[in-house]
Amino acid sequence: MEQQCSRLVEINFDKLFKIFRKHYTLVPLEVFGKDQYKTLISTLLSSRTKDETTLEASKRLFNLAPNLEELKKLDSETIEKAIYPVGFYKTKAKHLKKLAGLIDSVPKTREELINLPGVGRKTANLVLNRAFGIPAIAVDTHVHRISNFLKLVKTKTPEQTERELLKVIPEKYWPELNRLFVSIGRKYTTNKKLDEFINSQGL
Repeated sequence: MEQQCSRLVEINFDKLFKIFRKHYTLVPLEVFGKDQYKTLISTLLSSRTKDETTLEASKRLFNLAPNLEELKKLDSETIEKAIYPVGFYKTKAKHLKKLAGLIDSVPKTREELINLPGVGRKTANLVLNRAFGIPAIAVDTHVHRISNFLKLVKTKTPEQTERELLKVIPEKYWPELNRLFVSIGRKYTTNKKLDEFINSQGL
């Protein structure tokens, strides 16, 4: 814990985020911009799946169902075929079918979002942040790994990481934290590569 506190005293968030912005490359699912429906659905599909696979699956689905009204009309089998080969595609197809029957528009509170089939905290926070502009920290494997690597937190689960980041990261950085950390995590996939990058930037 002493090591973590030491790092927190040293960290310059302005410098950290400035460097991460400089080395940012587009995260595939950001192509859907602030579209609430497409952000929700593509993020739900992204669990345990590479972004590139999720992007292509999302595009196929959105060609069939560009909005919630059209999604309601699709049966589970059609959804399955469209989103294959995302991870757990059969389960996700069932979730999407059920979700479409429950709402006419995308909810804008975390509580409502989490109550939807297949939607966890990461997806809810990402939708709030990206689609509605509501400050939130969405923690996936990249955010969890980099936050611990930088000793911003000392946690074992993404849920713990979210709670601790909310305490130590100023709110003005929350909106771009996920996209920047994910971009860096995708680029520097091992701790060795990440360490070399961090050291080269004087962090």
